[in-house]
Amino acid sequence: MLALYQKGKDKQWDSVKRIDWGLEVDPYDVLGLPDQSIAIYDTPLWHKMDENNRREVRRHGASWQFSQFLHGEQGAMICSARIVESVPDLDSKFYAATQTMDEARHAETYARFLQEKVGIAYPINKHLKALLDDTLSDARWDMPYLGMQVLIEGLALAAFGVMRDITTKPLPKQILAYVMQDEARHVAFGRMALRDYYKQLSDAELREREDFVIEGCYLMRDRLRGVEQWENLGLSPQEVKDAMKAVDESQYLQLFRSLLFSRIVPCVKDIGLWSERLRKAYADMGVLDMAGQNLDALMRQDEEIADRIDAERFAAEEAERAAEVAATVELGASG
Repeated sequence: MLALYQKGKDKQWDSVKRIDWGLEVDPYDVLGLPDQSIAIYDTPLWHKMDENNRREVRRHGASWQFSQFLHGEQGAMICSARIVESVPDLDSKFYAATQTMDEARHAETYARFLQEKVGIAYPINKHLKALLDDTLSDARWDMPYLGMQVLIEGLALAAFGVMRDITTKPLPKQILAYVMQDEARHVAFGRMALRDYYKQLSDAELREREDFVIEGCYLMRDRLRGVEQWENLGLSPQEVKDAMKAVDESQYLQLFRSLLFSRIVPCVKDIGLWSERLRKAYADMGVLDMAGQNLDALMRQDEEIADRIDAERFAAEEAERAAEVAATVELGASG
């Protein structure tokens, strides 16, 4: 735990300095994804829309997704502060204090991105709010770990990873990669703290935690449907129903939703919550096969990608400066 605390101190960064905020972002094409990734693409509703309507669909989709990232980070900041207060051992308090700063930085970063680059933001999704409320209202010290570090952070980490890997735009790629570098430590913190503690609990106590996980995972799954973005586009009630039907049937979004459990399921198994009823719930969600994911390998990859983006940026900046110096020398030599 102290080694993780040291890493948390060493890896602090300033979003004002590390992120290249001068990069342009088209608010109507935030991630640079093809329209085939939009749930209603090639449906009668899509064909009824003109290009201005479709541009708004793209903008609201990105705004809704990044807004939920922002609200999740704000909730994580509160949960981390709660962990500092409630966790029984001092080493964990030290690490949780660094995480509280991480979450504040993430919330700052997503808020700035939404305000300056997208221009609109959404309120918190009711399913995410319900899970945050449940997490923060429970008096047991391990529940903020379970609700935040395992469920909310685990799903966010997977969502960030999918978007980081598929976006063609440099600014969102930077933001997602740098945030993920921190989040990998946060999930490791939750695993460490809970793995040993849950070995000591009775069957009845473990069942209570499993109930919480099952309910939380269904809330997270339903959060991903994003009905708010369709309601805010000025669609008729029937068109909203048509849009939600397309969301539920979209093969792209079904794959996306299943990938979002790639960090949660193996983590839940790793900390010792793996009864038959929990496996049955994951089978019902279609994500049971995610239990075989290698969390340590995924998190090493998160670290490496962020470091590689830094190296590529700094190499490009050095080459640009060298070219400027060479041009100046040449100009001076020519008189």
